[in-house]
Amino acid sequence: MSDLGDKAKDFLDSDKGEKASDAGLDKASDAADKATGGGHGDQIDKAADAADGKIGH
Repeated sequence: MSDLGDKAKDFLDSDKGEKASDAGLDKASDAADKATGGGHGDQIDKAADAADGKIGH
């Protein structure tokens, strides 16, 4: 199991993984913004930035 975790970490640390995680966060942010009627855009952006900082390199 740890080998799978290592592979996931290696992928996220790659340029391709960074692009994939950014795309996923953007899609999730857009969905959250739509679900809240655009009323919490600043908070959603802050959360997405924080998540990107933890996931990205």
